[in-house]
Amino acid sequence: MKLIVDSGSTKADWIAIDDNGKVLFTTQTLGLNPEILDGPEIIARLNDRFDILQNKKNASHLFFYGAGCGTDRMKEALKLIFQEYFTNAIVDVQEDTYAAVYATTPKGEEAIVSILGTGSNCSYFDGKVLHQKVQSLGYIVMDDCSGNVFGKELIRKYYFNKMPKELALELEKEYDVDPDFIKNKLYKEPNPNAYLATFAKFLIKHKDTEFCRKIIFKGMKSFVKNYIKQFDNCKEVPVHFVGSIAFYLKDELQETFDKYELKLGNVLRRPIDGLIAYHVANQ
Repeated sequence: MKLIVDSGSTKADWIAIDDNGKVLFTTQTLGLNPEILDGPEIIARLNDRFDILQNKKNASHLFFYGAGCGTDRMKEALKLIFQEYFTNAIVDVQEDTYAAVYATTPKGEEAIVSILGTGSNCSYFDGKVLHQKVQSLGYIVMDDCSGNVFGKELIRKYYFNKMPKELALELEKEYDVDPDFIKNKLYKEPNPNAYLATFAKFLIKHKDTEFCRKIIFKGMKSFVKNYIKQFDNCKEVPVHFVGSIAFYLKDELQETFDKYELKLGNVLRRPIDGLIAYHVANQ
């Protein structure tokens, strides 16, 4: 049994397949970002799902693609945790960008592949090797155009009284905006980036308002300039996206790309289904 995992900071999608690619079970855990979580918390999240707990000795391979796995240190740390848990499995840990690459470039064609979800990332795939120009420093200082950055912007606008009154009232109905509650979520509880990203749903819901459109296009402009345009051939190859922010704001992405004369390629909400075909073909 092979386990394939696509993990962001908010959630992780799990699929178990046999050697023929038949799906044995699917499940979902909370995100397993090693930059944010320690070993005991990661184990607790695994144990919280019965299918994973019950089959941990049956797994022969674990292919894990995750946010926070961009450095060798983080990959090795997570690999050790998984090897102790899935005792009979060969464990392979890669950053989440590889999941996006394998899902959006089924024929191995060159492209720029980006992630816009809770966090953000961007790489160039030459058909064989992944190249990055920007090393992520995490959600506090980077992650342009991501869910957590959009969430932070909404909270700031609300507390600086820059949000239109009607939208502020809607925000108060949908979220607990008590300052003590927010500060506890941000500074005392795990996954503050995932908490911030929950506000992105509000932005998407009201994306046709002038206020939200300005925030959205400011974020997309920043992502294009700081990430995509790092690559000299960005106008020559398609730019694929994976992630909920890209998926639900696809029209806005197209509008932004038209302005910068870029080619918008595949836009997937999640790459997990494409990973099945990849691993069956490359086993």
